[in-house]
Amino acid sequence: MITKFDTIEQLANGSPRQRHAYHTLQQHQIMEILTPFDPILAGTVPINIDIESSDLDIICAYQNGRDFQEYLKLHFSGFHQFQLKERFVHNESSVIANFVINDWPIEIFGQIKPSRTQAAVIHMYVEYNLLSIHGEQFRQHIIQLKKQGLKTEPAFAQALGIKGDPYLELLKLYPA
Repeated sequence: MITKFDTIEQLANGSPRQRHAYHTLQQHQIMEILTPFDPILAGTVPINIDIESSDLDIICAYQNGRDFQEYLKLHFSGFHQFQLKERFVHNESSVIANFVINDWPIEIFGQIKPSRTQAAVIHMYVEYNLLSIHGEQFRQHIIQLKKQGLKTEPAFAQALGIKGDPYLELLKLYPA
């Protein structure tokens, strides 16, 4: 269902930051290296609401957390500021690698569930649809809220007057 975001090709003709992200990911073959884990670039960059401090969030699915960690170490531990951790996110075991390439902070986030069913991808899809519905002025408002320090989901919730936990409430807007 999320075919628009299955690849990073749309970034090649996007905003200057999207093109820079595309070049960085292509130059270092990040998505190709992660192919065995069904990577999806999620977050703010693909939907053009990133700000200067935004990172590149790559969502992955793994079968075995330890094997995934070893794979990440093998391929990415040589990059600047590499860190690897395992933690529970939404009551699910998750592996997270962080590093920096070409001034881009990169986060690789993996869980045992399919990439397309993970919260970050669903949030991006919902946010993309909301941006499509509400237009450019709304997009600029979200960016301003983010520049004021709000994270993406709380920015959407505030802009739309959504009450409750913004992360959970946005998930409810995903078509079943």
